[in-house]
Amino acid sequence: MKITIAEHSFDAVFEEDKSPASCAAFQAAMPFASQIVHVRWSGEGVWIPLGDMDFALGYEDATAYPAPGQILLYPKGKSETEILIAYGSVHFASKAGTLAGNHFATITGDLAKLREVGVSTLWQGAKSILFEA
Repeated sequence: MKITIAEHSFDAVFEEDKSPASCAAFQAAMPFASQIVHVRWSGEGVWIPLGDMDFALGYEDATAYPAPGQILLYPKGKSETEILIAYGSVHFASKAGTLAGNHFATITGDLAKLREVGVSTLWQGAKSILFEA
């Protein structure tokens, strides 16, 4: 998969062995275009708020502590549906407390550039994002 954030492109892989339902649901929604904003509660990450969007998923390979480059899909519950991309230290949370999201994809390279994009999002605001096969 290719992920483009603003003018930066990243290669990523689906974690189909660990989160097959989440991967299939997201792949069905591709190409997926939106905007990222910096997380408010979780540390060093960006997120895509998706409101009431329903991927009809439960939890699989869920974590509250993704490593840099890991991409989580929170299938809604005590917070809205969202996608989180970690670029540094993250404890996934919302104003309702700790969340666990399905680790469904991982950015496989250029994590230093991903960090730059994340920090830039914090200080300069929202950026476009596109997920495509």
